[in-house]
Amino acid sequence: MRAIPRRVITAERNGKSYIKQDAIITNVSEHYPNLIISDIWQTSQMPAQFIEESPVENSAIPQVIRNGTYFRYVQIPPDKQLGIEAPIGQPHPLMHQTASLDYIVILSGEIYLITDIEETLLQAGDIVIQRGTNHAWSNRSDQMCLQLAILIDAK
Repeated sequence: MRAIPRRVITAERNGKSYIKQDAIITNVSEHYPNLIISDIWQTSQMPAQFIEESPVENSAIPQVIRNGTYFRYVQIPPDKQLGIEAPIGQPHPLMHQTASLDYIVILSGEIYLITDIEETLLQAGDIVIQRGTNHAWSNRSDQMCLQLAILIDAK
């Protein structure tokens, strides 16, 4: 796993902006073998406030805070490394639904986005707008897929 740097630049000292934090993320978890998740930043109200936020406890399936957002880093290994098999005609074992509007960017690798009735192959540079629906991710390649996601509480 590569280190995940984070810089927080929203603070001011004597009316001047400065880099408040420049560090490697420490809240990194591995809920399944080689599936690396880090919830990098969260807000707990809308509109967001420029206040210090509490660290987010990583979870395999995201739980967006009511009226909040969070920024998630996900490194998804090939399905075979996860020990996942998805027989044709059956729901993917990691199918899930979140009560959030998600903006997802594939940074590297490739991955299939699976819905209840179809799927599509995503590659580096592709963007997904996921609106609170059932979905799963399936990495059928032999390389890691890296994605970033911003999840926003939604109805």
